[in-house]
Amino acid sequence: MKDLFGQALLDYHQGNYTEDLTTSTNISEEDELPLPYLFRTYKDMPKLEQKALQLAKGKVLDVGCGAGGHSLYLQEKGLKVKAIDISEGAVTVAKDRGVTNAEVLPILEETETFDTILLLMNGTGIFQELSQVATYLYHLKSLLNPNGQILIDSSDIKYMYEDEDGGLWIDTNANYYGELDYFLSYKGEKELPMKWLYLDFNTLYTACTSVGLKCELVKEGDHFDYLARLSL
Repeated sequence: MKDLFGQALLDYHQGNYTEDLTTSTNISEEDELPLPYLFRTYKDMPKLEQKALQLAKGKVLDVGCGAGGHSLYLQEKGLKVKAIDISEGAVTVAKDRGVTNAEVLPILEETETFDTILLLMNGTGIFQELSQVATYLYHLKSLLNPNGQILIDSSDIKYMYEDEDGGLWIDTNANYYGELDYFLSYKGEKELPMKWLYLDFNTLYTACTSVGLKCELVKEGDHFDYLARLSL
């Protein structure tokens, strides 16, 4: 990985903001991801994110922390937070912005236990493929303290396969429709493509049941997105 995401965050943080990140998937055209959005404060966050931060309690793990906005908000509320990301640039920015405990670490290598685990901005994305969901959920379950919770959001992207008449164009012989190839570019450079998973709530619910986790629908957004709470 070239860590173009981290480079973009560093550029913005250091006052070198000249262009945004460009993203696309195998089923969608190129779109811009504005860098200021990645530095948003609580008042500018989507309602689902705000709800998750309201529900956070105890010792918190912020998975895929990015520029650290969620962690900073929770620190200000007096919670003990550990922020992790696989992007070195993101962790550098998060630390520089005041996140006291931030580390470059894949979630599957985390070993501490927590009262709240946050996976926001399509938190199911890091599962990559439907076949890996159980592996990640078992590991996340092992990181929970008694009465702990996992707050995770995603979207049911079935709507992206609809035609003008409302019919669905989903190949039933292909992989699960929420499995996407995700492409990112910045300043003329392309990042290596990565797998990214959008999970509808019913599929998440079934996966949680299979690994012994309770799954509750906390809140639905305006566009097929939702926040779920997983617990022991």
